[in-house]
Amino acid sequence: MESNRKIWFKRKLYGWGWYPASREGWSVTAIYMAIIIVLATAVAEGADTKEWWLFFALPVTLVTVSFIRLAYKYGEKPRWQWGKNKNDRQA
Repeated sequence: MESNRKIWFKRKLYGWGWYPASREGWSVTAIYMAIIIVLATAVAEGADTKEWWLFFALPVTLVTVSFIRLAYKYGEKPRWQWGKNKNDRQA
């Protein structure tokens, strides 16, 4: 990872994953959430299973995979952690 590269997503302090840490990260997160909401409201209430998979589950899966790939590319390397490491703490 280049040291001068801007980080969009920082690693969570507890658990595994990221949170938005820049304007770009928040923008990508907002767009992701908006797409999920649009997809959820676009599926008819009485839709059959095939229609539900085609118009909701498949697009949500593709958008989520894309979102995670962006977090990997523009975020810190993810790892499981539970609080700060001893090396990260200031005495």
